[in-house]
Amino acid sequence: MKNTLDHAALAEEFNKDEDRVDWHDGALWWIRQKRDRAANQTPQWEELREAASAIKANVISNLHDYLIQFEENLKKNGVKVYWAADAEEHNQIVYSILKDKDIKQMVKSKSMLTEECHLNEYLEERGIEVINSDLGEYIQQIDNEPPSHIVLPCIHKRKEEIGELFHDHLGTEKGLSDPTLLTRVARKHLNNVFLTRRAALTGVNFAVAETGEYVVCTNEGNADMGAHLSDVQIASMGLEKIIPERKHLGVFLRLLARSAIGQPITIYSSHYKKPRPGQEMHLILVDKGRSDLLARPDFRDSLKCIKCGACMNTCPVYRKSGGLSYHNTISGPIGAILAPNLDMKQHADLPFASTLCGSCSNVCPVKIPIHDQLYKWRQEIVRLGYSANRKTFSMKAMALTLSSPEIYNTAGKTGRWLLNNAPFAINNKFNPWYKQRDMPDSSQQSFGEWYAKNGSKTK
Repeated sequence: MKNTLDHAALAEEFNKDEDRVDWHDGALWWIRQKRDRAANQTPQWEELREAASAIKANVISNLHDYLIQFEENLKKNGVKVYWAADAEEHNQIVYSILKDKDIKQMVKSKSMLTEECHLNEYLEERGIEVINSDLGEYIQQIDNEPPSHIVLPCIHKRKEEIGELFHDHLGTEKGLSDPTLLTRVARKHLNNVFLTRRAALTGVNFAVAETGEYVVCTNEGNADMGAHLSDVQIASMGLEKIIPERKHLGVFLRLLARSAIGQPITIYSSHYKKPRPGQEMHLILVDKGRSDLLARPDFRDSLKCIKCGACMNTCPVYRKSGGLSYHNTISGPIGAILAPNLDMKQHADLPFASTLCGSCSNVCPVKIPIHDQLYKWRQEIVRLGYSANRKTFSMKAMALTLSSPEIYNTAGKTGRWLLNNAPFAINNKFNPWYKQRDMPDSSQQSFGEWYAKNGSKTK
């Protein structure tokens, strides 16, 4: 019985639909190319990345001071502030705010943190309906699936599949799959949601310690609709979203949308500072493993992440295996760094879901050395005994083989003989390499044997 929380098994399931894999791969690579064009057209792009990385490094090193400053300024602005150590505490705080106001319905814009906390399920179990207002997340919600990408939540779905979902849940004409028409139907439905919900929750892209304001970036305006029409506005924020001063926003806003989808800036970059008359504003600062990550010197740089998704768009493994194969809220290369910090045993497979090609590090707008951190996680996982026994055994066997010329030469001769005379011994379902690739033709001799005979002739 295969472990359902196993990247290789889930990726194998995704790969059964070759057409889906091909256009998923192509769509994400197209976005990666848009990112490259946007970066190349931006003066001093590398200087911007360096500045963003340095600002975030300063934040990580002084996180306590910036959080206290941010809290003080929030309170001066009339915002109620809460601290949550984990998902349970975060969810209890949101529920208590809604319960106090006797609110049974809430609209929510995109927030990967609340996905991490499984807030929707928590509230629905207690009789509170939550509607995701980001179109991609709304599609995933009505299909009872988590987001597969932090910026493009339903990138793995065909328009025909979305049309069927809308037919089943929103009563559209069967067979309708035109994206423009489907978007209009969703907009009409969600507009009614915005007008009838007394509470709205948003995530936070950037929080300014200097002013006590926070910024939410969207392309649909759904965060604004929810926040401006609600009586109760709630923001859920990971501790790492802090930046020191408002002037630093210019650096990050120039990087975010270009890195994410190749556009100059998000359509809406909305600043929230104080409640309007008659409205309440609440902000919840959530740890949920971030302090643990801060305490790991090899991995603390991952707290610089601004959740742009660029590493996913470029990653050959992500593009070919789909986001849901990562069995974690944050998928792709950055998710494979963050997940083991939360549960090393459950997510021990994810750092191995990488070629270590370094493309993720090359496109990261805050210069996180992602592939280096994946390699370090592999070492840590093996050292602590969380790697699969088969993988551990095979790596030890490989280390022994490569450290001994005699064993190496014997293994090479045996492998060449089998490929030439009994290929079925290697080309079978028990060989994971052969499951996805054709085995190469074998030569009649090794390079060492050839050189022993011909080396003197080349001098």
